[in-house]
Amino acid sequence: MTFRQSGRLDTSGVSGGGRGGRGGRGVVIGGGVGGIVVVVIALVLGVDPAQLGLTEGGSDEQGQNSSSAEQFQTHIDQCDLQQANSDTICRIVATTESLEDVWTAELPAQVGMNWVQPHTNIFTGRINTGCGAGSSDVGPFYCPADQEVYIDPAFFDDVLVRRLGGSPDGAAQMYVVAHEFGHHLQTMLGDIRRSQQDPRGPSSGAVRVELQADCYAGLWAHYATSTPAPAGQQPLLESLTEQDVDAIIQTAEAIGDDHIQKSGGARVDPGSWTHGSSEMRRQWFVTGYQQGSVAACDTFSAQF
Repeated sequence: MTFRQSGRLDTSGVSGGGRGGRGGRGVVIGGGVGGIVVVVIALVLGVDPAQLGLTEGGSDEQGQNSSSAEQFQTHIDQCDLQQANSDTICRIVATTESLEDVWTAELPAQVGMNWVQPHTNIFTGRINTGCGAGSSDVGPFYCPADQEVYIDPAFFDDVLVRRLGGSPDGAAQMYVVAHEFGHHLQTMLGDIRRSQQDPRGPSSGAVRVELQADCYAGLWAHYATSTPAPAGQQPLLESLTEQDVDAIIQTAEAIGDDHIQKSGGARVDPGSWTHGSSEMRRQWFVTGYQQGSVAACDTFSAQF
């Protein structure tokens, strides 16, 4: 997936370590997911911390180191489209802008609702969120309480590629971001609460929520190279190749619950699944990518 080679990026929706966002003000805060209290909700892209032997972040009143936040912010502010093709942080920024373009166009057309862009925080270590203390250990996550996306760029190489066997291509990183934005759309539509109501099992609400977010990521990919940027400018993404799609599918399969369990030396236990099998994750991304329809992403009516 290649961005246009020139042009500036609007970096106002992305900050380093929560600066400028709506979260980061509490360690454990009651969240509004259908009235359910959210402690540290880690709607991670396919990575169940228990399966990986990771732990959720505990209370950390300081959050991440202020110098790290400042470094991230400086990096973000200097991003442009050319850098987005080779630099992970700038690729995250450009992907959020592409997602905004697609959903601003498609959500009113398909659902009759206006898109509200979530804020994106790039951080390392720990960070305070509206859902409690977040940690890099659990990978990228979305907090419904403050409606923000949190990403540690180191996750892509350290966990996604080396530990789980996902693709190192930029397209795989963009898929991660698009998946988390899918959770934001679920919050807007009122579906994300189903994850907490039915948290485990191959046909559980949690699995259906995650697969729908994969489908929404595929929907974004369907339109990303054809949706104009604001003021009728060319789409931010110039191309999406077969190799890009293969990289995303490789990554979707690598983060299936069954693959994660086998990779960790455990037996495959469908009853513990929270995100779906490799095949399910591949299938639903492809569904969104091929059909480009919010209606086609109705995982809650699907027979598993």
